[in-house]
Amino acid sequence: MADGSSTILSTLENQIQKVVINRPTKNNALSLSMYKELTMLLNESGKNNKVLMFVLTATGNFFSSGNDIDITSMEFSHDNLQNANLTFKEFVDALIMYPKLLVAIVNGPAIGIACTMLGLFDMVYASDKAYFRTPFSSLGLIAEGCSTYTFPRLLGSSKAGDMLYMGYKMSAHEAKQYGLVSEVYNHNVLEVWDYLNQVSKLSSESIMATKGLVVKWKRETLLEVNAEETKELLKRWESPDLLERFLTFLTRKNKL
Repeated sequence: MADGSSTILSTLENQIQKVVINRPTKNNALSLSMYKELTMLLNESGKNNKVLMFVLTATGNFFSSGNDIDITSMEFSHDNLQNANLTFKEFVDALIMYPKLLVAIVNGPAIGIACTMLGLFDMVYASDKAYFRTPFSSLGLIAEGCSTYTFPRLLGSSKAGDMLYMGYKMSAHEAKQYGLVSEVYNHNVLEVWDYLNQVSKLSSESIMATKGLVVKWKRETLLEVNAEETKELLKRWESPDLLERFLTFLTRKNKL
């Protein structure tokens, strides 16, 4: 396990690999190094026979505010943007290809990629203080994390449109109503962990066989969706429209 100063913490107990985003002073925004570490953990965990379930959660009040973007210090060269885009694509690919159970415990607001990637998880549980938002259009970005495929199928085309085009802010209870979230729990009660720990009493062979069938029919499609989304994302990063919108965003008092 990494020390408490690490931005990603990982422990393994009862066949559950618990991975915690640990950057509360930055609202758990995800940097490129954090994406790389999460990708490595997913890939290693997928090959570890002691792991049956990968659970992603976070410390503090936020699940994650999305990408950590300091536009004032970024180098917008094509090579830098391409490398960053590849790192991001590899992370989403790792979620798509993960062979075990993939679970999210959303302890607070999930913004951007922290929201869109949830459509790739097998189960999602949310605190009653969580909300879900994808402010792509206001930033000049595009929907990612395979949400252009998963959200219309999970939420229906109209509500997915609200989320992906209009930046609609969805509450935890509404997310449960639409099927993005399995259950909403009281923020101060961690009964969800008692529930998940029951996985150690179940047949791992049965779970793995079922998961294999569930993902078999859509894995190729999702990889193709991710490739197309990240290709379009690179175009957006090189657009003057994006830079202007980001500078406006950074001057706003209430960004999230």
